[in-house]
Amino acid sequence: MKNLLFDFTVNKSTKTVYVNRQFDAELDLVWDAFTKQEILDQWWAPKPWVSKTKVMDFKVGGHRFYAMVSPEGQEHWSIQEYTAISPKTNFKYLNAFADKDANPNLPGSNWDLNFSEGSGITEVRITIYNESLERMEQMIEMGFEGGFTMTLNELDNLLSTLKK
Repeated sequence: MKNLLFDFTVNKSTKTVYVNRQFDAELDLVWDAFTKQEILDQWWAPKPWVSKTKVMDFKVGGHRFYAMVSPEGQEHWSIQEYTAISPKTNFKYLNAFADKDANPNLPGSNWDLNFSEGSGITEVRITIYNESLERMEQMIEMGFEGGFTMTLNELDNLLSTLKK
């Protein structure tokens, strides 16, 4: 078992959350897991919730509209608007909660994901800047750290099955 980096830091003064996570998988596979709907929906929700993407157009100016669905069928919709993509190294998006008709509930948060690989280990560095401290505190109160940690663990488990 490799000792892989996982760091989750909240900085309220800058309204920013930093998540650094290593995965025992090649860069191409990790990139695809974050950018292809059919893989993303397999892990982008803390169990027992599931991710259900309605629309995903991974290009600058495109968006992903998806729901996290509870075991009882309750849907929490979000929209991600892609603002920058550098294949295999970085992509950025504005994330906002939304209603079932894709109307965003602003303010949102700006996500900046950086990917790098060394010796078969891929590191993903995620910076999440919130436009308002209130929104960031709401995310934290909703259990974002625990939920996102569980979600990234789901990705880790999925990667181990995909790379075989």
